[in-house]
Amino acid sequence: MIRVELPAHLRTLARVGAEVEVEVEGAATQRSILDALEARYPVLRGTIRDYATNERRPHLRFFACEEDLSHERPDQPLPDAVARGAEPFLIVGAMAGG
Repeated sequence: MIRVELPAHLRTLARVGAEVEVEVEGAATQRSILDALEARYPVLRGTIRDYATNERRPHLRFFACEEDLSHERPDQPLPDAVARGAEPFLIVGAMAGG
């Protein structure tokens, strides 16, 4: 099982806690995790990735094992600690200030 931490606005939308678990088929990648997350919580479709392009929404970032993975290829394998469930895959809302 892959652990996924969601930002507050997505938790509220999906009516879940801070962390959810999803099961992925094959390698743990950004794409496989997001596919599994959207399949389990259909209300999240289009909120994390664009409907048409499947690209990450600009106001969200992806982290794992203290690394920013936001600009990595979606099919690149994630760290083993994430695949084993020892570390979570984090979806973080970007912050802006002024």
